[in-house]
Amino acid sequence: MPFGHTNDSMVTEFVLVGLPVSWEMNIFLFCFFSSFFMGIVLGNLFIVFTVILDPHLHSPMYFLLANLSLLDLGLSATAVPRMIADVLSTHRIILFPSCMTQIFFIHVMGGTEMVLLIAMAFDRYTAICKPLHYLTIMNHKTCICFVVAAWVIGIVHAVSQFIFLINMPFCGSNKIDSFYCDFPQVTKLACVDTHVVDNVVTASSGLISMGTFFLLIISYIFILVTVRHHSSVGLSKAFSTLSAHITVVFLYFTPCFFVYVWPFPTLSLDKFLIILDFVVTPVLNPAIYTFRNKEMKVAMKRLSRKIVASC
Repeated sequence: MPFGHTNDSMVTEFVLVGLPVSWEMNIFLFCFFSSFFMGIVLGNLFIVFTVILDPHLHSPMYFLLANLSLLDLGLSATAVPRMIADVLSTHRIILFPSCMTQIFFIHVMGGTEMVLLIAMAFDRYTAICKPLHYLTIMNHKTCICFVVAAWVIGIVHAVSQFIFLINMPFCGSNKIDSFYCDFPQVTKLACVDTHVVDNVVTASSGLISMGTFFLLIISYIFILVTVRHHSSVGLSKAFSTLSAHITVVFLYFTPCFFVYVWPFPTLSLDKFLIILDFVVTPVLNPAIYTFRNKEMKVAMKRLSRKIVASC
């Protein structure tokens, strides 16, 4: 249903009241969000261009990494620019269509990224556990299928919840105790019983987030067990690499657990935990998945030299 449905409801805009009101805290948040968002944009775009322009990085692992960078950038762009503008504004109002659009794309990007993380874990599992068959299994067609499947699942995940929300009437309070729009905060403002919608959101978001989380942890355990049988040196190196990946996984999925799965209301905690997904994790992903990678660092140096030479 089109966004024009708002004509049938009394609420046409929402007020975001989740940000602090003190001048000092707002200045701090403005600097914090701005610096991190700049790092997100520059870091992830640099990764994407490095993978595209350097022939040495035209492999399955880096193809998936470039797609992860685009998703991190897209997920942050759905909320962080708005947060930066709001911290210096006294009128933190978001129109109904803009709020619905933000919710939709947050869940499309979030759902797609979760599935892509599984594809990346499968890529590493294949490279370490089945090295002789790696290029056969992780060929170009397989990588494309992974990315397409991730986007399809992300869109279906968002639409399956969104169709319930867009048809709900809003005629009471229009104040959202957060700095962005999302299902749990917005459905509380509806004029009808939201029990069914809440269950759908919990089932959909909870299933995809917790399912992805456990699949990733299981895949990392399989990798460590396989490497352990070969050499203790390899185990130490693999553990060093995977521990950083696991840290990012925990940082990414912990907010999802509290927002969509945890049965007890924690709104005051949720709105700050979600900063991890929008701001912190998209900065950490380039550092964890690429800047610690020797081949990627060499490629970035080559690209930097070309850029400097052309200037």
